[in-house]
Amino acid sequence: MPAVSTVNLTAPLLLLLLWATHPTMATNWLSLARLPRSRPMSGPAPCARLRGLTPGQVGVCRARGETMESVRKAAEMVIEECQHQFRNRRWNCSTTPRGINVFGRVMNQGTREAAFVHALSSAAVAVAVTRACTRGELERCGCDRKVRGVSPEGFQWSGCSDNLSYGVAFSQTFVDEPERAKGLSAGRPLMNLHNNEAGRKAILHNMQVECKCHGVSGSCELRTCWKVMPPFRRVGVVLKERFDGATEVRLTRIGSRTALLPRDPQVKPPAARDLVYLAPSPDFCHLDPDNGIPGTAGRRCNGTSRLAPDGCELVCCGPGYRAGRAEVVQRCSCKFSWCCSVRCQQCKNTVTIHTCRV
Repeated sequence: MPAVSTVNLTAPLLLLLLWATHPTMATNWLSLARLPRSRPMSGPAPCARLRGLTPGQVGVCRARGETMESVRKAAEMVIEECQHQFRNRRWNCSTTPRGINVFGRVMNQGTREAAFVHALSSAAVAVAVTRACTRGELERCGCDRKVRGVSPEGFQWSGCSDNLSYGVAFSQTFVDEPERAKGLSAGRPLMNLHNNEAGRKAILHNMQVECKCHGVSGSCELRTCWKVMPPFRRVGVVLKERFDGATEVRLTRIGSRTALLPRDPQVKPPAARDLVYLAPSPDFCHLDPDNGIPGTAGRRCNGTSRLAPDGCELVCCGPGYRAGRAEVVQRCSCKFSWCCSVRCQQCKNTVTIHTCRV
């Protein structure tokens, strides 16, 4: 059985550790979301001018330019979904006002937040490219028509299944490229690659089946079915659950190779679908412009809950919050009108709003 030990900080390995904590460009391609939609995304000249791409990703852009509009859409999906999933958390995926590091330097610190963004990013690219395949927008791919025959449940596989294999392969090529370029003997590349794959597995393990019935008067004597990806919101929910249960790991030598194993030896090794992280997160309480952390001052919180993640004591980092009254306009006295609309009045209500103190 090969010996297992924590990596000793000899000079070369100390250099690796220092390098592993150095700012990485692995998620800087998310800055494509800042570009105007009218800007061309492919061709030798446009690819070279896309800020945030590593040299290897520029090569992918030049070789497979038709996919880059999907990559831009994926960047937009990541920001939107991240902010939805963490809207009530202390870290709420706030973005920096400019630059290529969209979520700030916290992405460079090996935290569980970085783990989530990597997983969500790799999943978003796979989803966006697969959608483009299904819609016939890409020349190199189309529907997945390899699924044929009769299922054990008795329905006929047919139709246009989502070509997820193509989307996943492109995600591995584009999103994983910065990590593979660095080599696989340091902690951050191994962490990022693991989380990238966990993001793609969140799609693979949540594929859905859609069917169409055939028969007299819709009797459904025969069903033809095809496979479709889950809604991206579902992928976000799954990865958020993985975030909450993420495993802290450390770089460990096993014989002649290195791997990531739980820092706590009592914790079982993470599965391929789990998220892993190397460093504890900052508290996100106070303004830290250098790291892109806006703090929680002025954030709204739930004053009626103490234990929920959106409770004021958790969001505001203690009892530092205040209550105020505000007038809101809401729909009321709604009535159904035949046919077919709902008419409502506009009512003003005074509500209590809790916000974190400065």
